[in-house]
Formats: sequence, structure tokens, C-alpha cells
Amino acid sequence: MAMKTDFGAKDFSEFCQAHRPAYHAGYYAMYSSWWDAITTEPNLMVVPVDDHMVHRGDGLFETFKCVDGAVYNLDAHLARLEGGAKTIALRMPWSRADLRRIIGDVLRAGGRRDALVRVFVSRGPGGHSANPYECPEPLLMVLAIRLAEPFMEAHPEGAKVGVSGVPNKEGFFAQVKSVNYLPNVLMKKQAVDAGVDFMLGFDQNGHMTELPTENFGIVTAGRLLRVPRPDHILLGTTMLRVMQLAREQLVPAGILAGVEEADVPRVELEKAAEMLVFGTSPHVTAVTEFAGRPVGDGRPGPVWRELSRAFEEDLKNPAMLTPMV
Repeated sequence: MAMKTDFGAKDFSEFCQAHRPAYHAGYYAMYSSWWDAITTEPNLMVVPVDDHMVHRGDGLFETFKCVDGAVYNLDAHLARLEGGAKTIALRMPWSRADLRRIIGDVLRAGGRRDALVRVFVSRGPGGHSANPYECPEPLLMVLAIRLAEPFMEAHPEGAKVGVSGVPNKEGFFAQVKSVNYLPNVLMKKQAVDAGVDFMLGFDQNGHMTELPTENFGIVTAGRLLRVPRPDHILLGTTMLRVMQLAREQLVPAGILAGVEEADVPRVELEKAAEMLVFGTSPHVTAVTEFAGRPVGDGRPGPVWRELSRAFEEDLKNPAMLTPMV
């Protein structure tokens, strides 16, 4: 069959009617400032090919959850988005109130009270060179998609973590949540290929950093919750909130002796009593195997149980929720 060389709007409309892959069932709604409208047609949830986010990785994103009609920890995500835009000099003409309104509109259009929300801000379309000034205006996209169950609900036995060989993002590039996630993608590919759940990165000095899209911490034999210093990682909103909950609840109760940011070399991981994963999707996850060896007794530990309980309660805390649907 010969390739069509004059594909137009009518052809695209016919394509949308016929092209219904199974994965589209998880795409609920999307707003794009390109047309200043919301669509529930998955085939229209696209980005212009000349957008600098596509061909230069010149854009930012945030991911957060809406549970039972309310978004958890929204201001922390929007503050990080604004901070990243300032860092890379990406103009954001949308106020925080604008973003809240659009997010709510997208969730309502998607018709689900439980959804994962992704916000993208790009330099915008306008050319194919590396020059950011060829983009007349930035582009905003807000997407509501299927929310997966937390890791420990699907895998109560805990997670397996391997050691990544992918070079770590350093400094500035680690601390900005840009769409330039090729190292993260390669880490996840390593994990899948190795038959483990996550891969852990290490910086050039041999200190632990982070997982493909999650933060990582250990509990020492002395009951210290220790996470990496922020120099070579993206400060996750879930990790920061869990650290706050740990200081407020677990330390006074004597479950933890303290919470700290520190350089953590590989040898310290070998002696850890517990290892933990923090993230928007996995929540607080217990690591029961690291580099092919059991962590502790090979079962989720007491600090994980208490931190997970505190975090799950916090997901229902009215002070942390922004009603949307």
C-alpha cells in the first residue's frame, strides 16, 4: 500500500476514530496552551515537534496525585516548578492561581476523582535550533492520567534494588526537574533488564544519589534516617515531607534517633538496617534486597511501617490537600 503524501485534517480525524490502542484508556484529559483548550481525545494529547522540549529537552515538569478529588501537597510541587523555571530563565506567564484553576478543569474534564497529574512547561515551539530566543512564547500542558496503586500494595514483600552503572547527573542538572531524563530512562531500563524494581545511582565520589524517578534513604544501625545531601539529587516533595513527618513523629517516639542529610558511601549501605524509597507513585517503599543481598532480615522493617503509616495518614490531612473535583 502506497504511503499517503498529502495527509490532512480530514485524514487525521479519520485516524483518531480508528486509532484506539489499549493504553489510551489511561489518558483522561489534557490542557494545552497551544490551543487554550482541554481535550479528552488521546490522539490530540500531543506536543509540536518544533517545541524545544521535544528536540532540546528544554522544559520542566511536575507529577502529583489527585486522590478522592483532592491534590496532595500541591503547593510544594508548584513551588518547585516555579523555582526550576527561574533557574533556567524560562518565563512562566501563568500564576499559581492560574495553574490551580487549569489543573482543576482538567481533572473535572477527565471525569476521575483519582488521577495522576502531570504539568509540563516548555520553552515553546518556534524553531529547530538550540537558540531559546526563537520561541515566541512558552507552552503549558496539564495532563490527567491513570493513577497506579502504591508499590507496597502491589508488592507487600518489598522492593529489590540494584546498582546502576549509568553516569549520575551532577549539581545543577540533578537539581532541576527538567524533561531531559535520558539517564533516568537508562537506569530504569537497567532495572527491568536485571529483574529488579529500581536501580540506585552513585556520584563520582561513590556516594549514593537517587533512583530513576524516586529518592532513596537508609536507616543506620544507630536508628538514623539518612538521605543524600542535595548536591547531586532532585529534592523530592515526598522525601521532604516524609523527613518532616519523621522529625515530628518518629524521633519524639524514639523510633528514630534522628534525620539527616549526609554523604552516604557504598560501604554504609552494606551495614544499613533498612532501606527506603520515597516518591509520588511508590509512596514510602521498603527495600528488602539490595545488590542481590537481603536488607536486614529481608522483610519490611519497623521504621518503614511507622513512616508508611504516618505518610498514609498525611495523605488524608486537610492541611495538605487542595480540593479539585
